[in-house]
Amino acid sequence: MSSSEPLQKPLRIPPWLRIKLPSNENFTNTSELIGDLHLNTVCQSAKCPNKWECFSKNVATFLIMGAICTRNCAFCNIASGDMEPLDPTEPARVAEAARRLQLKHVVITSVTRDDLPDGGSAHFAACIRAVREAMPECTVEVLIPDFQGDEPALGAVLDARPNVLNHNLETVPVLYAAIRPQADYRQSLTLLENAKRMRPDIPTKSGIMVGLGETDEQIMTVLDDLAAIDCDIVTIGQYMQPSRQHPMVKRYVEPEVFEMYAEEGKKRGIRHMFSAPLVRSSYNAADFV
Repeated sequence: MSSSEPLQKPLRIPPWLRIKLPSNENFTNTSELIGDLHLNTVCQSAKCPNKWECFSKNVATFLIMGAICTRNCAFCNIASGDMEPLDPTEPARVAEAARRLQLKHVVITSVTRDDLPDGGSAHFAACIRAVREAMPECTVEVLIPDFQGDEPALGAVLDARPNVLNHNLETVPVLYAAIRPQADYRQSLTLLENAKRMRPDIPTKSGIMVGLGETDEQIMTVLDDLAAIDCDIVTIGQYMQPSRQHPMVKRYVEPEVFEMYAEEGKKRGIRHMFSAPLVRSSYNAADFV
């Protein structure tokens, strides 16, 4: 028997994170529609705990540019591997899904495509324009990768005039090496700062997960950084281990502590704070537009 320290046992999931799984006609219809149009959603690919609720409300977050990522972030359930060419029909299919679901607010995110010269920014722009053409009254939020800090790529997305530009910091700086080894905290912060500078009329948004080993003091530093660049909307939610191959949850943060995070963000001048255990970046996103 090994003399090394015993393996840490998983923490018990607390009552406030136990989810009822509704399954109604809307849930079935949304699932079938996504399958019929051969679309990916982050709800399914990332095993989001809110999938049941959102699908039951005819809501989904579209995942464009394939279901394979060029990066391998430790927290994420999306697979990495060989990339496929972009599908030029995808923007029209996203727009058609939004039309059939009668969405008032569309959220579009993507895998990271470091293999593409523009990181997929032109494809993002095409999706925004397709949704606008199909549904002129619909608002559009994009959750973009970092485009490796490329300003023209960011500009291409902003030129398509999304209603919200989102890029998640995901975690505190000290955990990047372990959790986001192919990303850079300062680069992500600069992207949000550049977006605000280039298009001050487009709200910027970011979010982090907690429970990965960060401290509350480190979370306050992230809030300081986001307030300093005039980020308009910040989300904070509980990290949930998507599989046994992913990092274990280091702590389950109590609901009242999430309320404290929200209060601290507002004290720093962040206009909209959405902080609760089951909050995810696109969860109830329409509430902020």
